[in-house]
Amino acid sequence: MSRLDMLPGAGPVLPLRHSLYRAGRDYRGGITRLAFDIGMDVDALQKKLKHDEERRWLTPDELEEVIQRTQDSRVLNSVAQAGGVVWYRPVPVPATNEALQAVAKLLEESGEFVGSLHEGAADNKWTVPEVMLLEQRGMDVIRQVLAIIAGAREAMEDEAHG
Repeated sequence: MSRLDMLPGAGPVLPLRHSLYRAGRDYRGGITRLAFDIGMDVDALQKKLKHDEERRWLTPDELEEVIQRTQDSRVLNSVAQAGGVVWYRPVPVPATNEALQAVAKLLEESGEFVGSLHEGAADNKWTVPEVMLLEQRGMDVIRQVLAIIAGAREAMEDEAHG
């Protein structure tokens, strides 16, 4: 794997064990701080997050705690891909003309990207990088649209209660 896939939000969707390890490593203060924040022994957490350790694994409660604390998109992407679902963080974006224009631009760029994949579609042979990029673009569009919808709903509710 390249160094780029180690950055949050970059590269392919990692296996859950790898994404959890990186989420712990990149947590503010590292694994030591994460262990302190969730009330776990540092050595125990390090062993549970080590991606090639087969003898130990996070319990469901510990996994939930790590996800809540780190809010790491790599972990969320791994879980979502395994479940065949799309996730989005409900951070309302104001449903302004600028926000709608940004979605339109993203859709336009995604359309151009999909159009550029005509070779894969022509012979019906898709490569792993093409499919991964297509998935990533699709998820980005879905997240942006859902954020604008949440912003419009929030504005509507504020106006109704204000």
